[in-house]
Amino acid sequence: MDKSNVEPLFEWVDHTTELIQKHNDEAYLDSLAVTMETLFFNDTAEDMDEILSRNLQNALAKIDLSSYATIDIRKAIQLAILKGMKDSTQQQHLMTPETVALIIGYLADQLMKGKESIRIFDPASGTGNLITTVLEQLGQDVVAFASEVDPTLIQLSVLNANLQKKQIEFFHQDSLRPFLLDPVDLVVADLPVGYYPDDIRANNFELKADSGHSYAHHLFIEQSMNYTKEAGYLILVIPDFLFDSDQSDKLHRYLQEHAHIVGVIRLPESAFKSKANVKSILMLQKKGERTKTLKQPLLVQMPAFKNANGMADILGQMNAWFKKYEK
Repeated sequence: MDKSNVEPLFEWVDHTTELIQKHNDEAYLDSLAVTMETLFFNDTAEDMDEILSRNLQNALAKIDLSSYATIDIRKAIQLAILKGMKDSTQQQHLMTPETVALIIGYLADQLMKGKESIRIFDPASGTGNLITTVLEQLGQDVVAFASEVDPTLIQLSVLNANLQKKQIEFFHQDSLRPFLLDPVDLVVADLPVGYYPDDIRANNFELKADSGHSYAHHLFIEQSMNYTKEAGYLILVIPDFLFDSDQSDKLHRYLQEHAHIVGVIRLPESAFKSKANVKSILMLQKKGERTKTLKQPLLVQMPAFKNANGMADILGQMNAWFKKYEK
């Protein structure tokens, strides 16, 4: 991370957010949304308190957003969001780590090579960090969509995309309900893990539980498949226990019927707080008339992200695999 660019922007964002937080007596993430909106419009809202408006105008005079690269903006906002999430007690207030998002961006670029234009969808966009990171690495014309049910997170994700000048159409809804969305070439998602509380809605899915609540992460896989074109791809961050849970037999059968496993990349344990939280990246291709089962999917155990030599070696192996991969 280039501290010379990221740090001053983060410090400005953090200081301004704390100023708003103190004035409004509200949560850091809510105040951060006001900071981001003020920064994007380079002005304060008309209905804002006069004292706060004057303080923010003074803060704006000290920053020139146009002097920062998109990657610096994303990283500075990311640091502020992470700070806010440390203070948040809500389980859904989590963010896909930068390194994981960059790996998914690399995989997306490899799978989409040869396409002139791409439709991409993130059905669990959170703060928008994953999809904006992926968009940064795709060179084609991209039409992007994302969905998030949490009002604070979707506000942050819209502003995050705006500040990075990324065009994304957002849906503010329960992502397991129907979308007005044509199928896409690529789905990327960091799957929410846990039980889905709406049993009536879950009944519409093949992967519903035989009894009790269904797993949200199973339903998200099926929903993602529903909005993927034939022969399209899915890159999903999954819990390590996905194929070992009490409902995994049904998931195995579903994937055998509807998808080809392209690869599984196990992320390093050192990237997570405990073994119970370890995740992997699952790459799928939706079955189509001309698709086929791979003889040798990409199976990778990632080294610790701090191990530069190990990471370079693994990326070399992955590059070699993708050169041989026939779509």
